[in-house]
Amino acid sequence: MVTISKDSQALYITAVAKDRLPVFQTDAIKTIACAAIDEARKSGDILLFDYVIMPDHLHLLAYSSDKKPSDVLRYIKGIVAHRVIEHLKERNYESSLEKLRHQDWKRNHRHSLWQHESNTFQVFSESMFMQKVNYIHLNPVRAGLVERAIDYRWSSARIWQRCETEDEPMLVDLDQINWHKPTGRA
Repeated sequence: MVTISKDSQALYITAVAKDRLPVFQTDAIKTIACAAIDEARKSGDILLFDYVIMPDHLHLLAYSSDKKPSDVLRYIKGIVAHRVIEHLKERNYESSLEKLRHQDWKRNHRHSLWQHESNTFQVFSESMFMQKVNYIHLNPVRAGLVERAIDYRWSSARIWQRCETEDEPMLVDLDQINWHKPTGRA
């Protein structure tokens, strides 16, 4: 169990696609991204509390007791990038790959899914945590993709509202949060 505090901070992560390309526009790519995040979560011993996958970026609220924020970010972004680029290569989506191409970097990487700025923010209070949860859930509403947060498939909003479906794209670790005070959750 995790108590969000100065001693055990959650991480608010934003990962933006290179040049804000709508990489996550299709359900197939969003499904791959969810599976990759889940893979990173399980293999990296990372708790995931909240998420949304938007057409050109994603937001996560996560926690790791033994990794630095930059390592959590690098780990999650690395697995997602590898799986998405692998999918594009397998299906010969050359125009998409061309948009992600860059000069060869270390280890002979030719494509980059993400912009390179630092995208983590440490969350050390329950009130700040809930502010980020609400921001994440309302992202698709603000973008005009849905009218209600729970109607957006690629978000944990339904899970937080206790109305999840049997085929949720990804589960979150709400049962691992030790709340100090009531949060107003339904």
